[in-house]
Amino acid sequence: MATLSGAVLLAAPPTLHRLGLTVILQETWPELLLSTTPDPDQLPVLLQQHSYALVIADGTMPGSSLPAQLLPLHVRHPRQQLLVLTSRRMPVVARQQLASSGYSLLSRQATPKEVVTLVGDLLSRAETSALPTHSAPTRHNGPATPLSRRELEVLRLVVDDCCNQEIADRLYVSVRTVESHRRALLQKTGAKTLVGLVVQAVREGWVNVA
Repeated sequence: MATLSGAVLLAAPPTLHRLGLTVILQETWPELLLSTTPDPDQLPVLLQQHSYALVIADGTMPGSSLPAQLLPLHVRHPRQQLLVLTSRRMPVVARQQLASSGYSLLSRQATPKEVVTLVGDLLSRAETSALPTHSAPTRHNGPATPLSRRELEVLRLVVDDCCNQEIADRLYVSVRTVESHRRALLQKTGAKTLVGLVVQAVREGWVNVA
């Protein structure tokens, strides 16, 4: 993966709003290496190829699949600073899910001062997280109740964002069996939601994420 230190990717359609945002960023940080893509839905592919200090993605495009893609994106790239542009047209549930996943949200109606303040904070976080550490290796702990081989297989597929039917097809079991395994995973790990389960599994190293 090519690392673009200090680079910012702006994933938004070529509108006046994107132009205004570009001007704000370039005037505030003249040395900033800024690149753009007109299709936010291409973020998963782009992040497989490059690493950025900050990604700003427009989540307000009608028909965009971006909000649904962001959870697995966050799991696979937990250190990636990502700012999602929102609007009143975005469903409340989608905004809540994004916020609970740890993303920073910014309204398209935000003032230039609000944009500069939030982007500056995220760039500072990116710089801090990029610094090398010399602490002892983290020791991962398993769940209180050990997971069975089959439960681990289901967990890996859940982390890969597979639905119940896809998991059932891959493991040659029924959907009802998959649902049973997922309930067992929540009980054994103490996770309250599927989102919490995925984040916990990746953070603790219970599964390997490609």
